[in-house]
Amino acid sequence: MHKTSAWPLALVYTGLIVYASLYPFSEWRYQGIVPWAFMEAGWPKYWTGFDVASNVLGYGPLGFLMALSALRTGHGRIAVAGATALAALLSFSMESFQGFLPSRVPSNVDLGLNVIGAWIGAMLAWGMERLGIIDRWSRFRARWFVAEAQGGLVLLALWPVALLFPAVVPFGLGQVLERVEGALVDVLIDTPFLSWLPVREVELAPVVPGLEWISVTLGLLIPCLLGFGIIRAFGRRLLFMGVVLAVGVGTTALSAALSYGPVHAWEWFGLPAKAGLMTAFVIGLMSLPAPPRATGALLVLALGVYLSLLNQMPTNPYFAQTLSAWEQGRFIRFHGLAQWLGWIWPYAALAYVMRRILVREPKT
Repeated sequence: MHKTSAWPLALVYTGLIVYASLYPFSEWRYQGIVPWAFMEAGWPKYWTGFDVASNVLGYGPLGFLMALSALRTGHGRIAVAGATALAALLSFSMESFQGFLPSRVPSNVDLGLNVIGAWIGAMLAWGMERLGIIDRWSRFRARWFVAEAQGGLVLLALWPVALLFPAVVPFGLGQVLERVEGALVDVLIDTPFLSWLPVREVELAPVVPGLEWISVTLGLLIPCLLGFGIIRAFGRRLLFMGVVLAVGVGTTALSAALSYGPVHAWEWFGLPAKAGLMTAFVIGLMSLPAPPRATGALLVLALGVYLSLLNQMPTNPYFAQTLSAWEQGRFIRFHGLAQWLGWIWPYAALAYVMRRILVREPKT
């Protein structure tokens, strides 16, 4: 029996909602009113269609994923009611906590729209189950993937979202060294433990075309190898690789359009990126016949080299300016979702594949 990927995806999405709801996590204070006082407030003076749509759509996937998880073991109406209730509890908690953040404004309208969005998502899952779409997906998954594939499927589903956050080089996920160093300095400043931090003896290497080519190659090859570990058939692996490369290129173009404007959507696709795309395709073709454990070993090697290279690259002032637009400007609500996925996705993939290598794979 195949385990569902909906439940781990629901947990990930819940964490992202918590981050987006409570960002920037600073200046917490009690403002002299009970946290649930917003429930008695009137209709807000200022609201836009974007606010309505974002609150409804933001909780739609959560209701869908929770209901989909429950539908595997329970009745449809119970699954819808349970998913909606859990989403309502989460939204109420987030709105209540926002009362302690001066930069956030709790709203009963937001709560209502969140609940409506979760209910719509849950009803969509129930409708798909009644129409047999969920069963068809289950049969498709049984033909394409190994039994214990839910972790890999979750990671592959999250990869395009992680690519939306701007990166120093195309497909460059997991670059955290400078951020971690800066955070540690901020935490340990004015303490004797600051001297315990290792001093970097060599400056971070600038991004040169050769390093960008290798990074692009590995950035595209890694999700291909991840998929090869859960897909056994040669032809299906080939089709999957084509989809991964197309989605990766398209998502990176979308990220560039969001960051720099639509006219600059393809400026990243220079000679190093083109060479990296072709190299990843060739190496992927050579890896198609490899058994799952061999692809896992190749994936561990690729992730090690990839993360080592990326964390030796510095951020330049132009890239820092781009990040500020995401972190403080019009992308603030989406910032937490893409940024955290961009940071942790390669490390989660490494943990997943190490577990698959070390744990004996069950027979299918």
